[in-house]
Amino acid sequence: MILWILFGTFFLLLLLNIPIAVSLGIATVLSILFSGATTIDFFITNLVTSIDSFPLMAVPFFILAGELMSKGGISDRLFRFANSIVGYQTGGFAVATIVTCMFFASISGSGPATVAAIGSIMIPAMVNRGYDLKFATATVAAAGSLGVIIPPSIDMIMFGVSTNTSIGDMFIAGILPGIFIGLCLIVWAVIYSNIKGYKGAEGKISIKNILKEGYEAKWALLIPVIILGGIYGGIFTPTEAAVIAVVVGLIIGAFFYKELKISSIPSVLVKAAITSATIFFILTTATTFGKILTIEQVPQKMAVSLSNISENPLVILLLINVMLLIVGTFMETVAAIIILAPIFLPIAVGLGYDPVHFGIMMIVNLAIGFITPPLGVNLFIGSGLSGLSIVTLSKAILPYFIAMIFSLFIVIVWPDLSLFLIDLKN
Repeated sequence: MILWILFGTFFLLLLLNIPIAVSLGIATVLSILFSGATTIDFFITNLVTSIDSFPLMAVPFFILAGELMSKGGISDRLFRFANSIVGYQTGGFAVATIVTCMFFASISGSGPATVAAIGSIMIPAMVNRGYDLKFATATVAAAGSLGVIIPPSIDMIMFGVSTNTSIGDMFIAGILPGIFIGLCLIVWAVIYSNIKGYKGAEGKISIKNILKEGYEAKWALLIPVIILGGIYGGIFTPTEAAVIAVVVGLIIGAFFYKELKISSIPSVLVKAAITSATIFFILTTATTFGKILTIEQVPQKMAVSLSNISENPLVILLLINVMLLIVGTFMETVAAIIILAPIFLPIAVGLGYDPVHFGIMMIVNLAIGFITPPLGVNLFIGSGLSGLSIVTLSKAILPYFIAMIFSLFIVIVWPDLSLFLIDLKN
């Protein structure tokens, strides 16, 4: 009965277009009132204690770093460098856009931030080069999903905090899957460009031009080296790396590229603060929601139900992924990770799967939710940048959706793709 109240209220409020954090909070309070298993004091206390965590300090700093870098001319220089390498082939602008999103993902840690920063530059540029608007927007929206897969990733931090999994290991494990997914997106971009006859830039690839654009982008390219190199080298923790990212982004944007103006910093701070507050509001209510699920022994009941369906570990893992794909269409990734990771991870570990591999699999799965309606955030940002309707954009992005589903399947059945670099480190 309590589970019906908990989930029923939550989904009803979502259908009424109530914000997800508010929906989670109301559903949790109602279940507490009806069950009597705990008190309202439990809810209030958890709103505070759930964010009393040192690793979570990385979230607002990475968000601020992404905002500073998007205003500091970094995305434009990354594109010019990527275009100098791959822009001369068929569909070169599309490929360069995806590569730029991969670079920016290694800086921002956010899918929507990647779409906003790269899309504002690349959608008009691709259209001017003769690409159709639907394909250009779909390319940026799909590639933006890499923002939570390629480290550093806010979602990886959330998974680590929720499950006591090493955030550093999550960052390492996300590198190869992120590159692989980027390559899968590139394959479709090249196929479509061949069909439509989208030619590359005039001329031939030039080592001189690559070196020139690489030199111009050297500070932008240095940022992920500093952040990830410092973490993997044991110089600083992921939380400290987020602070370093803010300082480096500020210095490079303001003093080296001189595109981050002092007058724009207040608006950057306000935008980062609003985004951080939204995430933490979801985090507090989702954590308390998840604790009620634990009190009601939902993880144990879920494990029993899945084991009754099949004893094959791969079948159970695929069933979990189907559930996550459905959840990703209507639930924000942070809330989904906080609520579902503590439920599904013990099941996966019990089946013999590595926690880090499961974490990467879950994040890749939920990243697909960025491009699936009705909640697909990247679709909304792409729609706002291009003026296309959500329906039109959803149709255009379908081939990229299929490419990401294929990538997810490979991540599921090939654990070494996620764990190879960790094993190499150890």
